[in-house]
Amino acid sequence: MAASNKVRPMIAGVRCAIYTRKSTDEGLDSSFNTLDAQRESAEAYIVSQRHEGWIALPQKYDDGGFTGASMERPALKRLLDDVRAGLVNCVVVYKVDRLTRSLLDFAKIMEVLDKHGATFVSVTQQFNTTASLGRLTLNILLSFAQFEREMIAERTRDKMSAARRKGKWVGGNPVLGYDVHPDGGALVVNAEEAARVRAIYGMYLERGSLLPVVEELGRRGWTLKRWTTRDGKTVGGKPFTRPRLHLLLTNVIYTGQVHHRGEVFPGEHEAIVDRETWYKVHEQLKSNAPGSGRNLRNKHGALLKGTVRCATCNVGMVHTYTQKGTRLYRYYVCVKAHQRGWTQCATRSVSAPEIEQAVVDHIRGIGRNPMMLTAVMRHLEESGFGDLPREDVAKALQEFDGLWSALTPREQEQLIKALVETVSYDGRTSTVTVAFRSAGVKQLCLMGDVGRV
Repeated sequence: MAASNKVRPMIAGVRCAIYTRKSTDEGLDSSFNTLDAQRESAEAYIVSQRHEGWIALPQKYDDGGFTGASMERPALKRLLDDVRAGLVNCVVVYKVDRLTRSLLDFAKIMEVLDKHGATFVSVTQQFNTTASLGRLTLNILLSFAQFEREMIAERTRDKMSAARRKGKWVGGNPVLGYDVHPDGGALVVNAEEAARVRAIYGMYLERGSLLPVVEELGRRGWTLKRWTTRDGKTVGGKPFTRPRLHLLLTNVIYTGQVHHRGEVFPGEHEAIVDRETWYKVHEQLKSNAPGSGRNLRNKHGALLKGTVRCATCNVGMVHTYTQKGTRLYRYYVCVKAHQRGWTQCATRSVSAPEIEQAVVDHIRGIGRNPMMLTAVMRHLEESGFGDLPREDVAKALQEFDGLWSALTPREQEQLIKALVETVSYDGRTSTVTVAFRSAGVKQLCLMGDVGRV
């Protein structure tokens, strides 16, 4: 009898979990908000079903400030976990769209409820999810809810586009030189920052290059925009780098205009930089650009492009060049020094032809140096290529010169990438360290076998 008395309440009682949601957090700090109103209605409904054994669980499942278009909501996740744990028999909501506005998500939620014997009730829309007609009605309702959400999103996008075309500020992070109006919806000039912006434009026209300006800004301690969010958090204030400086110098907002979908429209805000200066800077940037596109950037045959790293800063090194008359000088430059200035790195740069030749000589020397060959063989064995005879590896590397001279520059680049995993350069000691790819060395040996045949 004791065992029977313990089981009976579990069958007779319907433990109801009340779920509430609001898309924004506006007004949630008030003493009685919309989540409270939803819960009050749900509790009243549960009381009306007391004769059926319904009881409201004390746990709160409230998602304030979360959209119904996603299931990434903390309270919803807790609710479904409790359903899986058998702690909830019925989920009660004020309206269906409080639970979700997505048909796909609704199907996933209902699958969880069905699997664990739980039901679903909407207070303002009487549904019985155990009946096929109730499911059909719910699906129709969710279809309209999803349609409404998509229509709202589309209208919002159209409204923002129309506002942009009229030159209005429609939100986003403020930029250096402007503050957002206290009432929102407009930009106002920050006099101190605006003076800095004009000085930055003048610096670039004077120096004619991004990196010297970045270095000067670092010396002055000037940073990007720093502002305080509505909740009192201070954000921004990052140091200038080449990409960030380039973005500032190409932003049409400083000319009193706004950019939207490839078009420029007159803005409602005041200009900081006159258009003549902006266009001079824009043309200077275009003339300094080395070109675009992967093939064009590597047209000078950078063998180690994407492979060489700065040992001082543990970052990549980019290939660049300068031209004096008809003579071309190629370099690999530390990304940190390239973006933040030469004072940020002890390695800075290295002659591209010299480090490329050092790597090629390193490969040539393996077959002739027993200690280097032993190290390569050990690495091959550790990587699962221990079946390669030592004499085959040595012969393939010793015959590297003949293979190398027969390749085109593009093929040489591909071979280096196949053989070499990383090249590390330390400018403090002028040391070059090469890490090989085991599969690449094996492929080189196979190429040697084909040549002998």
